[in-house]
Amino acid sequence: MNAAARPGTRRGRAARIAIDGAATVLALLLAFLLAAAVYVAMLPSVGDAQAKTAAIVRAHHGRFSSLPVPAKLAAAVVSVEDEHFYSNVAVNVLAGAGRAALATLHGNGDPGGSTIAQQLAKLLYGKGSGLGAKLQEVGLGVKLTMRYSRAQVLAMYLNANYYGNGYWGYADAAHGYFGVDPGHLDWAEAGMLAGLLQAPSAYDPLHHYVVGKERQLHVLDQLMANGHLSAAGARRAYAERLPLRKDSQTHLARD
Repeated sequence: MNAAARPGTRRGRAARIAIDGAATVLALLLAFLLAAAVYVAMLPSVGDAQAKTAAIVRAHHGRFSSLPVPAKLAAAVVSVEDEHFYSNVAVNVLAGAGRAALATLHGNGDPGGSTIAQQLAKLLYGKGSGLGAKLQEVGLGVKLTMRYSRAQVLAMYLNANYYGNGYWGYADAAHGYFGVDPGHLDWAEAGMLAGLLQAPSAYDPLHHYVVGKERQLHVLDQLMANGHLSAAGARRAYAERLPLRKDSQTHLARD
């Protein structure tokens, strides 16, 4: 053995301390993962998530869509709400947990900070505040991600959400704002609907058109950053005149 690396030497002691430190960190990490697994296992089942989603839409007289979310709308929502949505579960959970923790510490209510699965958990299973509620959202988000496919989680999220002007569910919003089925949304329309999720009243294109367009531009920029749109395509979508239906009273009368 090299004299410098022997246990009694300064370098040897440093190596021993480093090994002991690494072992301690590993033990703490394993303990944390075990505690997290136990916590998640103790949370309520999410087997009723699809039924709860449908019930929310029915309760608000919206349109429930059982079809897969159209590609353009899916890309717009994921780009602006949760870029890691299709990543490994651990990456997605850690990214969302970190954002949610920062938002909780800053007391800003975590608008758009959590993962899509965590936001779905909040929509379906409670709207508490504070660290305890955030931990539950993270845990239930994990359960949703493990039980359902990404396509199912995204569809439930977009069905259970409110889009302003009395529109519940993405199918209701597509018909209400643009008079089309969700599958016929173009990039401009998909970008506008995706932008409404964070704050449907603030970004309402019928009553706050300029602010709504600013939000749409942010979504289009995110689509471009994630490789779904070219710069020219994003400019064309932003410049497009949206066929907004001003007579939202038609929808309200139906309710």
